[in-house]
Amino acid sequence: MFNLAGKVALITGGSRGLGRADAMALARAGADVVITDILLESDVDEEALKTSSVGQTLRKEGVVYAEQTAEEIGRLGRRAAVYRMDVTDGEQVSRVVDEVINRFGHIDILVNNAAMLDHVATIENQDAALWERDLRINLTGAYNCAKAVWPHMKEQRWGRIINMASVAGTMGGFGQASYSSTKAGIIGLTKSLALEGARYQITCNAIVPGIIATEAWKKGNPKMNERMIARTAFRRPGEPEDIAHAVVFLASAEACYITGIELNVSGGIELFIF
Repeated sequence: MFNLAGKVALITGGSRGLGRADAMALARAGADVVITDILLESDVDEEALKTSSVGQTLRKEGVVYAEQTAEEIGRLGRRAAVYRMDVTDGEQVSRVVDEVINRFGHIDILVNNAAMLDHVATIENQDAALWERDLRINLTGAYNCAKAVWPHMKEQRWGRIINMASVAGTMGGFGQASYSSTKAGIIGLTKSLALEGARYQITCNAIVPGIIATEAWKKGNPKMNERMIARTAFRRPGEPEDIAHAVVFLASAEACYITGIELNVSGGIELFIF
């Protein structure tokens, strides 16, 4: 089950965290993997870093693994490639997709993982520029990538698009107006693409992560992290691999009759806890 041999997967935001875990899991299932990110070890866009406090911190501490991940995938016997790609730039996204098609022959799986979540402020203190940035990256970025791969998936009459939503999009998030709004928008985009893609055997589903112990989460406020953990039924955060396993399933042939869903991988944080 879940044999992805012969499939090519493209992952955005794949240099760390959930994206890196997804890349490794898809490769272990047999897929060739293309990792894209605005942050790479050897070719960092300093202008892009200026817009991301999280990116600045992670890059400074060496927590960026796009090229390393590609090397690990190669050692598994899979093909891998890395591209620096800004998901907000539709023309750049289209160029990268065309390059991947020329190099690998096809794209079968798209994982829209790239997102920003460092804009935390109550509504009266939300920064207008960061609101617009989050819309461009978290929502328009997913739209740009889906639109770029769509003609190829439509022509081959097979495709899997997996969008990363969040419980912030289904439950709301205190001080997260921009992030929550974009993740709610991702769910709407998912359902629309599911409807449009069904006749071409293209499925589109959203994964709804809860509290996941990524590098960025571990750098958060410890007291706030404990409060969030206490909201989960399991009383612990999930691991990136928990999300990656769901990605592999939704990318597989076994999930061919599943489309337009919101799959909670959240440790029960959305349940009534007392």
